[in-house]
Amino acid sequence: MTLPSVAVLPLLVVVAAGVYYIYNEVMRYMSKSLVKNKVVVITDAVSGVGTECAHLFHKGGARLILCGASWDKLESLYDSLTNDADPRETFAPKLVILDFSDMDSVEEMVSEVVECYGCVDVLICNSSVKLKAPVQSVSLELDRNIMDINYFGPSSLAKGVLPTMICRRSGHIVLVTSIHGRLAVPFRSSYTASKHAAQAFFDCLRAEVEEYGILVSTVSHTFINTSEPLPVKESAPKANTLSAFIASQLTHGVRPSILANEIMQTVNRKKKEVVLAHPVPRVALLLRSSSHPSSSPCSLLE
Repeated sequence: MTLPSVAVLPLLVVVAAGVYYIYNEVMRYMSKSLVKNKVVVITDAVSGVGTECAHLFHKGGARLILCGASWDKLESLYDSLTNDADPRETFAPKLVILDFSDMDSVEEMVSEVVECYGCVDVLICNSSVKLKAPVQSVSLELDRNIMDINYFGPSSLAKGVLPTMICRRSGHIVLVTSIHGRLAVPFRSSYTASKHAAQAFFDCLRAEVEEYGILVSTVSHTFINTSEPLPVKESAPKANTLSAFIASQLTHGVRPSILANEIMQTVNRKKKEVVLAHPVPRVALLLRSSSHPSSSPCSLLE
């Protein structure tokens, strides 16, 4: 007995929806099982993205080392993670004060991070400071502070955990960065320069440590949108739909929960480079790369 042609399309839709649901459930289960018992370090864990990552990895059974500049905020995060947690399924996080604006003490703090468990399986470099200002108004001291937090701090921490990863011939380092590491934007000279430096460092690091079985990933995103979503209102159609769409893409940003989930998937699926952005920034990246063909690695080796 054959199905009437009218019923084929709805049936395919139902089957596709069922497959998609099962796939999501399997990936959700694997997300937890893949990080279970892994030693995971999260810098700036008290930020919006850091907190979301902490909750995801903690639920997955990871042995967390949470780093931040404020002990009170770290303790508050610790309480929110452990209050309702099942001690048979999760580990109590370890807390480490880590302030990249104080580079003189970074070496000691990095040693403390490594000594928590003696090794690190996953390092998530999430620390960042932003600045929007004309070039002439930014002091050299502020330039250096931004470079310390956005570049020297993450690179120093990566160097600090590398020896144990090389000895064990395994590990994953994730740099949570910005598309400003790939695009030059006016009035963000210091911030963009620090992100370009970090992007280049971790790209080079990826090539250097691949032979040891160590993976290095970069997750590039647009600005973090921590505002509450506005209620949906019905409105009359706008005259210029295209311009309205472009404006919305420029202002949406990425929510911390979405970015944290992408970081989890990057770790689980061992992705190397992830760009989490709306179409307009993606087009800008494409145009930049196509207009600078001589900057590609292949052309430099010719």
